[in-house]
Amino acid sequence: MEKGLRTQPDLLGDAPEKLVVALQGLEELLAVDKFLLRKITDHFVKELEKGLSAEGGDIPMNVTWVMGYPTGKEQGKFLILDMGGTNLRVSQAELFGSDRDMESIQEKYSIPQSIKHGTADDLWDFVADCVQKFLQSRLGEDERSRILPLAFTFSYPVVQSSIKLGVLQRWTKDFCVSGVEGHDIVFQLEAAFERKQIPVRVVALINDTVGTLFAAAYGDREAKIGSIASTGCNAAYMEEIGAIPKIQGCGLPSDALVAINTEYGAFDNSRRILPRTRFDDEIDRTSAHPGQQLYEKMVAGAYLGEMLRLVMLELHEAKLLFVRQDVSCLRQPNALDASIFPTLEGDTTACMEGIRKCLWEKMGVDPAPHELKTCRYLAELVGTRAARLYSCGIAAICKKRDIERCHVGVDGSIFGHYENYRKRAAQALRDIFAWPDDIEDPIVFGFYKDGSGVGAALIAALALERSDGSLLSRTE
Repeated sequence: MEKGLRTQPDLLGDAPEKLVVALQGLEELLAVDKFLLRKITDHFVKELEKGLSAEGGDIPMNVTWVMGYPTGKEQGKFLILDMGGTNLRVSQAELFGSDRDMESIQEKYSIPQSIKHGTADDLWDFVADCVQKFLQSRLGEDERSRILPLAFTFSYPVVQSSIKLGVLQRWTKDFCVSGVEGHDIVFQLEAAFERKQIPVRVVALINDTVGTLFAAAYGDREAKIGSIASTGCNAAYMEEIGAIPKIQGCGLPSDALVAINTEYGAFDNSRRILPRTRFDDEIDRTSAHPGQQLYEKMVAGAYLGEMLRLVMLELHEAKLLFVRQDVSCLRQPNALDASIFPTLEGDTTACMEGIRKCLWEKMGVDPAPHELKTCRYLAELVGTRAARLYSCGIAAICKKRDIERCHVGVDGSIFGHYENYRKRAAQALRDIFAWPDDIEDPIVFGFYKDGSGVGAALIAALALERSDGSLLSRTE
């Protein structure tokens, strides 16, 4: 929190003293001061380096074999398939060979829970069907009669030996599809295309963070990092081949740059540094993948609402919040999601009707005035901690690469819809690097809506341009 109950004793107005005391305890529990931020960041740098080593570590640091930055002169028309944690997006993008000059059309399809917990064939047949629907509804017969190049943006950790091959290491978020981990996902996807006689050829497999990095770098030479702040949390950056011990002997120049998909949501799976709480432990225990992605579970959108729900429920059970109200909805896991935060924090009016309406619609409760203020305050507490911890990963990449000034391209619903998250993340960078108050931020976040799709088109263009594979695969 920028300011808390100890510095603003009247923040909650006429709230009962026992509630104020409980909130002060939560404030201390969830606080992440600048000294802890710096300590976490320094440990983060070491873990990034360990991930690049031959031995490896908690953070995978996956080499993508996407080489160099975009030139801004890329051209071509490409299908883009973007598979995230909630939706599947199918689009077509056309690049015209000049910076940021692009046209695109897209459709979005919600991924059913049954698919997320089904079999490999179920998943890839669903994906292929969505691509088929897009082709039939948005492309002319002439285009559909040709084999179409497709860039596949995949938001899960894969080990790649070329830009067109990727073996899934493990599912994250709430995916538990059988028969995919340990297999080449491009092979499985193309098999589904073949089964359904869909004229599509995968030319590039891309992580969404790498796509966002390329979208940001398309016309912006200051862009050095791409990040996702949405259902999950991740980042990508360019690393020198010579600084990656685990691929020494790959046959590429030591000063050549390759995109690294950090998959740093797995940071501190060893539980050494992050300030975990009883709420974090409960979220992990009840998650689809206990013990994994522990950093992601403290900062990403998929878990923010659940953290807030657990905090509210604890206060209710202590008879301090929603007293004599029916909170049966609040007892349901994942009853709240991250979309509630901008509403709770954004209503600063005296009557707080926006907050009242939101809580009634989401939870069926009609809070007293001091409870409305309490809910807004709890959202600030939970959201602030997440945003400040999020910045540790970005700061660690900057420190590791000796980046003192850059732009960070970010895509995802959290950065897109939760303005206070963005502001707090920026302030956390100031706290970590101790920049003087009289200078502008040297490291600046920029939001790139659907940036991973733009980047995917750019990388597909590069893949076709270098179709001999000389810079897009291992040469050993």
